[in-house]
Amino acid sequence: MSDTDHPEFEDDAPARLPLDAWHRARGARMVPFAGYDMPIQYPGQLGGIIAEHTWTRENAGLFDVSHMGQLLVSGEGAAEALEALMPGDFSALKPGRIRYSLLLDEHGGILDDLMVTNVTPPGAAEATFYLVVNGATKWDDIGHLREFLPDEITLTHLDDQALLALQGPKAAEALDRVVPGAAADLVFMQATSREWQGVTLGIARSGYTGEDGFELSVPMDNAAALADALCALDIVRPIGLGARDSLRLEAGLPLYGHDITTDTDPVSADLGFAISKRRREEGGFPGAEAILSRLAGGAATKRIGLAIEGRMAAREGAAIFAGDEQVGAVTSGGFVPTVGAPIAMGYVEIEHAAPGTRLTIEVRGRMLDATVAPMPFVAHRYHRQTPAKQQKV
Repeated sequence: MSDTDHPEFEDDAPARLPLDAWHRARGARMVPFAGYDMPIQYPGQLGGIIAEHTWTRENAGLFDVSHMGQLLVSGEGAAEALEALMPGDFSALKPGRIRYSLLLDEHGGILDDLMVTNVTPPGAAEATFYLVVNGATKWDDIGHLREFLPDEITLTHLDDQALLALQGPKAAEALDRVVPGAAADLVFMQATSREWQGVTLGIARSGYTGEDGFELSVPMDNAAALADALCALDIVRPIGLGARDSLRLEAGLPLYGHDITTDTDPVSADLGFAISKRRREEGGFPGAEAILSRLAGGAATKRIGLAIEGRMAAREGAAIFAGDEQVGAVTSGGFVPTVGAPIAMGYVEIEHAAPGTRLTIEVRGRMLDATVAPMPFVAHRYHRQTPAKQQKV
């Protein structure tokens, strides 16, 4: 892969990450993405994107995702205020629990996908929620939240925090060696905080690779020390955006701005799980009428996975055909190391969305044979049970 394989990389004059010098000192190849100079790969570390991808699947990779927006929403009625903008049941979200959700416009289009964590301190009278939003949309998200949250709700942009993602089957081992006990009591979609070298780390057991892993919120001034401590371990290496993209594609995870946009809704995007049971019954979120109607009667299109024959990859915008009729388009794709073949995601008309359906994709004047495939392409390995619970099973 090269940076030209990733159409999401932008050409705007980029800002610098808190770890910019850290990346460059390790030989990172930097490219513009989401308004920042970001490391796409570290050629001198493991030998390129494919090696970094494989390392993460087998060991633990450290990703700098400080371009993401970190926000706090707090105040009396904070849960209800968020529920007016998203389809999650945040009133029932317990402290230390995380929920994937969607920021929706009035028509039910997806403004962003994000993680919401209840970080309310014990005994606090008012709820506090920690949001992680996409880097490319964070300023629009902040503006949207400021406009539509009630005046009594406080929105704080944590612009003095960096965010690191430690991902892979050895991520828990690595974190415990640097922050003893931090991973022991957490399962997938749970969060906590720990003191480390005099500062507070926010620790969430989640990620964007399909592997077990953690997202670590750390003060900017301490980010390099944390990255150094993790990468000093023989099981951790820094990993760039190139492998992050191929890992999330294998995991069947959508990329905002490509696989999901304001032109897509949660049902067609196959993200109906983000609409909580109570919200399905009560509605009350933007676009609820249209979204609930599609949940009941079905959407006209659906996001699907595609297994492509041969070695040529299909990229965003490639037309998908059933016979001579165009029935959809690719939204992201590439040749991925674990699968060892090209795969893609895209949208097709619902009658062509069933797994096993044979389709073709037009790429540079050639028609590539493809089959609708279940996602994820590589099974998720999220840590869903504590060791004590595993022993009882």
